[in-house]
Amino acid sequence: MSDSKIQPKVKALRWIRNLHKWLGLPLIIFFFIIGITSILLAWKKKAELLPPTLKTEVEGGIWISPSEMVRIGEEEMIKLGQDSEVDRIDIQPDKGVAKVTFKTHFTEVQLDGLSGKVLSIETRHSDWIEKVHDGSIVDFYLGGDEATKLTYSTLTALGLILMSLSGFYLWYFPKVIRRLKK
Repeated sequence: MSDSKIQPKVKALRWIRNLHKWLGLPLIIFFFIIGITSILLAWKKKAELLPPTLKTEVEGGIWISPSEMVRIGEEEMIKLGQDSEVDRIDIQPDKGVAKVTFKTHFTEVQLDGLSGKVLSIETRHSDWIEKVHDGSIVDFYLGGDEATKLTYSTLTALGLILMSLSGFYLWYFPKVIRRLKK
């Protein structure tokens, strides 16, 4: 095969190799973070990164109101000297439990849904790991509006796509060049 058909492919291969190398160096940090946090999130219950959901009496009574759940959660945080602004309540009727979580920290208060008794107060490690995973940890501590999360997620996703495509060509182009040389 003539050198005129091989040379452009060799030049393209060199260009793609440089692109792959220079994109890979900074992106490897983010890919490593995403990979480690993915494993941790997949195993969060087995690794006890999420407080176990306790079970209580599930039948025979009227549950306390969500506003009462918020009040109890806020009181517990005030006792601990933590910010008491509630983010959400996760109600699990089949277990008789309500979990109150907070906006500015990763604490969870589990309540008996019938009596309002505090069952546990623990840190939800999986919540901060999730924020590291998606980049929103920066917005969380700086009070942002998810701009960092969107930028981080978009750039790492585009980086992964480009690294995959350039990696494919780094594998495929040498095969094409060898075939053309024969």
